[in-house]
Amino acid sequence: MIFQIDFQAGKPVYLQLADQIRNAAASGRLSPGDPLPALRPLAEELRINRNTIAKAYSELEAQGIIETIPGKGFFLKQNQSPFTQRVRQQMLLTEIDEAVVMAHHLQVNREKFLELVNERLDYFEQKSRAAGNGP
Repeated sequence: MIFQIDFQAGKPVYLQLADQIRNAAASGRLSPGDPLPALRPLAEELRINRNTIAKAYSELEAQGIIETIPGKGFFLKQNQSPFTQRVRQQMLLTEIDEAVVMAHHLQVNREKFLELVNERLDYFEQKSRAAGNGP
């Protein structure tokens, strides 16, 4: 898995890493049980502190996306969220709110925004099907 870090993005590096892993899982590039890179080699490759990667992994583990197997490493977990439906919905609403605010600042109208959302949903659905994860 190749990570791309943008130090000028204004978004913390650990969140960029966590988002990229979430996206890889959602698109089917990562499947349940797939290993994630070890902390030290990934830190060296990206030229960042390994605690930054550990923080990203900790966040993903707290969200039930990855799991740590002692002595073996970090792995993508099965798609069983530890969160209640209400908590998952609130997490999603927070992300949607950020996207809506961004669209407003970029002067993207409602129709174009919804069109883009539908395109992305289709894209990830196709990726998931191609990876054998969907109906």
